[in-house]
Amino acid sequence: MALERTFSIIKPDATKRNLTGAIVKKFEDAGLRVVASKRIHLTKAQAGEFYAVHKERPFYDELCEFMASAPIVAQVLEGEDAIAKNREVMGATNPADAAPGTIRAEFAESVGENSVHGSDAPETAKTEIAYFFSGLELVG
Repeated sequence: MALERTFSIIKPDATKRNLTGAIVKKFEDAGLRVVASKRIHLTKAQAGEFYAVHKERPFYDELCEFMASAPIVAQVLEGEDAIAKNREVMGATNPADAAPGTIRAEFAESVGENSVHGSDAPETAKTEIAYFFSGLELVG
């Protein structure tokens, strides 16, 4: 397995409930290391740009509203097979389907307010990391 980086967001539903530390602990306990992190409040336009891949989907406007509703924590996680490990720790998108002990099983409020986002492939991770972080901010 190769050391890689992935992108993660702790979403507004989780930051509003002060779950940032508990979520980061789950990543760290799984062997992932935070190499960049920032708490920001996206505008609806910024959320729309980030989620542009979903622009034609029926949930797009609701997603952008939600992501702009409160601060998020954008992070870069590093570790062995980080993309797959992050997705495993997050759990299934629908919290009802998420394995016990995963972030979404424990903290998600619904399919839409599911506490975290994570990159699904190396190319996506690279694009998503670059959207939020400059190379100088990656300090692993």
